[in-house]
Amino acid sequence: MWLIDRLVEQHISEAQKNGGLDDLPGSGKKLELDDDSHVPVELRAAYRLMKNSGYLPPELEMRREAVELDQLLAGLEPDDHRYDQHAKRLVLLELKLRQAGMSTTFLRGDYRNHVHKRFKGEE
Repeated sequence: MWLIDRLVEQHISEAQKNGGLDDLPGSGKKLELDDDSHVPVELRAAYRLMKNSGYLPPELEMRREAVELDQLLAGLEPDDHRYDQHAKRLVLLELKLRQAGMSTTFLRGDYRNHVHKRFKGEE
C-alpha cells in the first residue's frame, strides 16, 4: 500500500469517527458511477481527474460525439438534407473508435444501411 493511500485511509477513518461524514448530500441514495471499464485500471484515476477538469481524452471525446450524433440521427428523417452529413461523420467516428480498440455497441446503427446504400448509389 502506498503512503498516500495510508494517509487517505487514516483521514477517512478519523472523519468517520468524528461524524464528519454523517448527513452528506446524497446519503443513502444510489451512486451514479461513470462506466470506465474501457479505461485501463492504471489510467482510471488520471482519466477521472481530466474529465472532472473538463478535458476528455480523444477516444472519449469521439465516443461522446458519436453518442450525440447517434441521438441526432434518431430524430432526423433520412430525407433531411443534414442526415447524410451527420451519418457520414458517425461512420467515420465509429471506425476510429474501433481502431482505438473501443466497442461501438452503444450505437443504434440505423444510419449504417442508409449510408452504405448512398455510397453504392442504390438510393
